[in-house]
Amino acid sequence: MAVAAAARAGFRRLFSVSAFAAPPPPAARPAAEPCNNLFVSGLNKRTTSNGLKEAFSKFGQVIEARVITDRISGYSRGFGFVKYATVQEAGEAIKGMDGKFLDGWVIFAEYAKQREATQPSQQGAPYEYSS
Repeated sequence: MAVAAAARAGFRRLFSVSAFAAPPPPAARPAAEPCNNLFVSGLNKRTTSNGLKEAFSKFGQVIEARVITDRISGYSRGFGFVKYATVQEAGEAIKGMDGKFLDGWVIFAEYAKQREATQPSQQGAPYEYSS
């Protein structure tokens, strides 16, 4: 009986202690500068650009609302962009829509980050061969 209890304790210890170190906490992403373009995530697959524009139009003049869609299915990829006439309207929209429900899903709105310039890909072989 004592041997079984000791075996259970050792077995429990074997699985309760990880051999791997805990991953480091994620680095905080720098907040985007306030601008009139919003990034909206958490969208339902059935959300359309028109539906996104209607939902955000109560906070100001929406210049453009675009849901990014899958090329094959045509459904939303879960995120989109809303562009307002002014930065103040965009700020009000973030306050009003961040964490709210749209088409049954909780959405998140934040200022869109500017794209980083990408290096143009080199034409030719993807690998460099030495002779």
